[in-house]
Amino acid sequence: MSSKKIKTAILGATGSVGQKFIELLSDHPWFEIHELAASERSADKKYSQAVNWVMQSPLQKEAAEKIVLNCASTLESKIVFSALDASVAGKIEEDFARAGYLVISNARNHRFDDDVPLIVPEVNADHLELVKLQKFGEGAIVTNPNCSAIGLSMALKPLHDNFGIDAVNVVTMQAISGGGYPGVPSMDILDNVIPFIGGEEEKMEKEPLKILGMQKGNKIEFAQLKISAQCNRVSVIDGHTECVQVNLKRKAAKEEIIKAWIEFIAEPQKLNLPFAPMNPIIYLDGDKHPQPRMHRNLGGGMSVAIGRLRHCSLFDYKFVLLSHNTVRGAAGGTILIAELMKAKGYLDKYL
Repeated sequence: MSSKKIKTAILGATGSVGQKFIELLSDHPWFEIHELAASERSADKKYSQAVNWVMQSPLQKEAAEKIVLNCASTLESKIVFSALDASVAGKIEEDFARAGYLVISNARNHRFDDDVPLIVPEVNADHLELVKLQKFGEGAIVTNPNCSAIGLSMALKPLHDNFGIDAVNVVTMQAISGGGYPGVPSMDILDNVIPFIGGEEEKMEKEPLKILGMQKGNKIEFAQLKISAQCNRVSVIDGHTECVQVNLKRKAAKEEIIKAWIEFIAEPQKLNLPFAPMNPIIYLDGDKHPQPRMHRNLGGGMSVAIGRLRHCSLFDYKFVLLSHNTVRGAAGGTILIAELMKAKGYLDKYL
């Protein structure tokens, strides 16, 4: 890496995911925040005046003093992180890509475009080859998956590769931060569980199939397995917990499965990327683990914690996983995609 940092922009910079991007990129060794962009009501204001800062760390002066720009494809930075709301992200991201920008997006809009990769860096780094086949000319769009689908896909990847998977049942207990700020009203979530998150079950059932799939020509052939999901919002600030049942194609001992998880490393670890955790999957032996408050920040919030692997009377095995929904599941995972693209040479033409 050159000592000169790469200029980047953040679209949707005033929202909760945009704020997490700013927090995580504030001292990044490779990337610097050059521009912040948001809606017209925020444009032309200092960032400190436009944002309701809700991160736990203080807003750094450098970001606070930046003037918020419009989300128009006239930005100087050619590498753009999108934290835009799905209601507006689709067209804006396409406009940027057609204007020659690389858009690495946390929004759902383009996740199932045939030629747009849906990337979990440890799972399907090879899918990045799709950017060479896109219809945007010099620009491109790469997407980060749904926060819960990321944790599930990471847990399934070693099982899929080593034993094969027929079917998965998953029940999630998802943190309130996954709904953005201000999120779920307190009178709805306190002393309560909400057994519905709009669109979430469909994402959980479909996105891992693309993530675990294989490239065939200019699209991804989905993995052949069935996933059933039930998604619940619970009164936890950060960290999505998932109770998973799985049927394997090849029978495996409990010790084999745990070994596959704890020995799992991939391209980000081999390349020693800044945001790559040393252990992408951490298996915890305690009967009461994993727990959000105790384990969501493992690996700087980028590791998936798994525990309670045991035989299941309906499926082959069942286990519990935990992933940090705003770090690994949103801004941190998206930054890791950018790091992977830099290390593999995909960013060279934008520098």
